[in-house]
Amino acid sequence: MLIMIKPNADEAQVAAIKSCVEDLGLRAIESRIRRQLAIAAIGDQDVAPNGFIESLPGVEHVLPIHKPYKLASREFHPDNRVVSVRHIPIGGDAIQVIAGPCSVETPEQMIAAAAGAMAAGASLLRGGAFKPRTSPYSFQGMEENGLKYLADAARPHGMPVVTELMDPRDIDLFLKFRHTASSPAPLGGVMAR
Repeated sequence: MLIMIKPNADEAQVAAIKSCVEDLGLRAIESRIRRQLAIAAIGDQDVAPNGFIESLPGVEHVLPIHKPYKLASREFHPDNRVVSVRHIPIGGDAIQVIAGPCSVETPEQMIAAAAGAMAAGASLLRGGAFKPRTSPYSFQGMEENGLKYLADAARPHGMPVVTELMDPRDIDLFLKFRHTASSPAPLGGVMAR
């Protein structure tokens, strides 16, 4: 749920609201929505009795967030957000195309994919270097070599690379390819679960 705070609420009221949210076992995250203070209450919202949050001093009103991706929802962030992956703006008015194969397999495949993606108008190159599977006997991806193939293929085109990491322990490996001895590698974005 999204708890909109009255503009005239004082710090003690805001602290009390956050404390009540946390006492219910929910996570309280402060944000500003179009200059108005809001608190996102994340977790099992059925624990809050009907009308309880709304009755707290300093609460203007409460909005439900029905999306499973609460912190990224339009209710929590109604305005566009623009993030840059290297020099490429993602979000806002410009449409960026991210293209590449589901699975990184060979250097030749990635060189062809990068050239094709660039020729087709893509701004970023993607490829799955890590392919987690339910069976340990299935192809698990090229991992470190896959990241190298991505970076090497994208570099001549100046394209940032986007890949997905399933394990936060792989971030250091990903970051290893951000810089080489001679020039910055184009690894610029990562999606992590």
